[in-house]
Amino acid sequence: MIELFFVTCLLADPDRCTDHSLLFEEQNGLFTCMLQSQSELAKWMATHPTEQVREWKCRYAGQGDRKA
Repeated sequence: MIELFFVTCLLADPDRCTDHSLLFEEQNGLFTCMLQSQSELAKWMATHPTEQVREWKCRYAGQGDRKA
């Protein structure tokens, strides 16, 4: 599986962040994830107006969390 991994932080408390993951079928590959990720993140942000996306990347699922 391909994973869109992203980190969001509260607008009111930017140091309070959470890791998130959306899965894509592996047959679509990393390239498809890169093409679709911005629209998927925009949909997510529309339903979570108190948070902002701090970072994101496409990767193979299960590669661990963000680096400290």
